[in-house]
Amino acid sequence: MKHFLSLMDWSTPELRALLDLASQYKCEPLKHMGSLSGRTMAMIFQKPSTRTRVSFEVGMNRLGGSAMFLSPNDMQLGRGETVEDTARVLSRYVDAIMARVFAHADVEKLTAGSVPVINGLSDRLHPCQALADVLTLRQRFGDERGVELAYVGDGNNVCHSLINAAARFGFPIRVGTPKGYGPDAGIVQAARRQGAEILLTHDPVEAVMGAHAVYTDVWASMGQESQAGERRGIFDAFRVDATLFAHAARDAIFLHCLPAHRGDEVTDDVIDAPHSAVLDQAENRVHTEQALLYTLLARA
Repeated sequence: MKHFLSLMDWSTPELRALLDLASQYKCEPLKHMGSLSGRTMAMIFQKPSTRTRVSFEVGMNRLGGSAMFLSPNDMQLGRGETVEDTARVLSRYVDAIMARVFAHADVEKLTAGSVPVINGLSDRLHPCQALADVLTLRQRFGDERGVELAYVGDGNNVCHSLINAAARFGFPIRVGTPKGYGPDAGIVQAARRQGAEILLTHDPVEAVMGAHAVYTDVWASMGQESQAGERRGIFDAFRVDATLFAHAARDAIFLHCLPAHRGDEVTDDVIDAPHSAVLDQAENRVHTEQALLYTLLARA
């Protein structure tokens, strides 16, 4: 049985095959229709979501299966049941579990059950988003291995999964963050041991210079709302506006996992410009997750 908690759990050939299948689904959404008929996925949401919930439900539906939304108020988790016990019980009812959680430890504990577990987001990683991001790079540039990616902003879960993607898919990444807000050193070291080419800098211009894709995310993630004002001052120089974006390659694209806090990490003239690929990224969540579900459940 295979889980999808991190891109690093899967080999490069496995991940490339996943994107190949996702590309097929983009052209033929109902390919393998009915292959997961009678299968059910439990979706645990400790955090609210638009893209994660809708994309997983649509992907499962296209394959003929069903997805069940579970908030903390719908479960005994909210009344003290352990994550492990919840996982073991759900495994008797459903065929897979997808979880969008605050603590990465919770998604790890869900593997105590006997069905595949998908990390829909944790405070440490966002691997499903990274899959959609790499598919977007592939579609825009033909081969993601030739793309230089710049990430500017907070060294958060999205940044971590992009670093993992650089290790697995073979493209260089430059990460520009304020001092004290860089990515986890352990994640960087592990990716470098896998051959990833990673530049860490506190200069946003150095990060963006000549890049084929410029990526940013919110400065304060869910759970950090009380820090938003303080972070706004710290991250001000890392806003992706037209001036910063002009340092990227002439054919560069802009990426953001959404939702965007317009005026903070990105300005309207960048996110709404023709070079913005944020809607392609959002759409690609459906195709990559459909491919992931098929691979985990139909090919198991």
